Amino acid sequence: MKIAIAGAGAMGSRFAVMLTQGGNEDLTLIDGWPEHVAAIKKNGLQADLGEDDKGVGKGVGLQVPVWLQSEVPSGEQFDLVIVFTKAMQLGQMLHDIQGVLGPQTKVLCLLNGLGHIETLEKYVAKEQIFLGNTMWTASLIGPGKVKMFGTGSVELQNVAPGQEDAARDLAEFLSKSGLNASYSADILASIYRKACVNGTMNCLTALLECNIGQFGQMAPAHAIVTQVVSEFVAVGRAEGLDLNESELVAHVESCYDSAVADHYPSMYQDLILHKRKTEIDFINGAIARKGRKYEIPTPYCDLLTAMIHAKEELLGAK
Repeated sequence: MKIAIAGAGAMGSRFAVMLTQGGNEDLTLIDGWPEHVAAIKKNGLQADLGEDDKGVGKGVGLQVPVWLQSEVPSGEQFDLVIVFTKAMQLGQMLHDIQGVLGPQTKVLCLLNGLGHIETLEKYVAKEQIFLGNTMWTASLIGPGKVKMFGTGSVELQNVAPGQEDAARDLAEFLSKSGLNASYSADILASIYRKACVNGTMNCLTALLECNIGQFGQMAPAHAIVTQVVSEFVAVGRAEGLDLNESELVAHVESCYDSAVADHYPSMYQDLILHKRKTEIDFINGAIARKGRKYEIPTPYCDLLTAMIHAKEELLGAK
């Protein structure tokens, strides 16, 4: 299978490593960060795989083709494109790579946040779109360098009716590379479940400048998480989703003592480390907008969205 990963940041790089190690040699990275692309071209993609059971560090360097998204050549079409951009960059990425999106190209969108189908449908037919989320984690520690944490999984579903077998085949294909992918009959509920993690851990660790485990040790942590999750649940229920608030709170809090406790989520990495604007408008901001639509109060999401934007301004994020 001919694969492209559009958005080769932390998660895109992790998937590239795992897919390549799973035997998929025809894989190309596409990204918009010139320094990152240049580093991969020069030194390969350098991956820190953590430590083995004896405490010895493990690493790998992958020589993989990489294109700057503004320089993607037309005419070479892919069987599968996995989209891993930031939510606000999705439209520009799809515009830049439309020359390699053929009528048979499957597009798997694994972005954080809500509301991506409408953007995808501007560039490919609904029958080509597969929507999912992932619990894998990673950190981009510099141009061309990724650090991989713990284990994870992928859930995905076809957007168009009648593509269920294609979605199951795609999940099976990803699982052959150890990505633990499965078909979901209700991906929107799974996306809301992941969004509860993003809507708490991402913005709160960025605002407080701490990792997940450190946040979990703070006295107000439980109360804050419960309030934020309650707003996600209320909006999700207004959209017809069957969400269990107490289970979702427990799911978020399970991160505190897991293999990702020392992880600094992507919003922290973007804002604190790299002074980049964040995806807050597609996570807490999306819940705030939907809350206004359904006349549901969302004071915590309103405040967190405003605070992240204020911190972006304070740090001169671009």
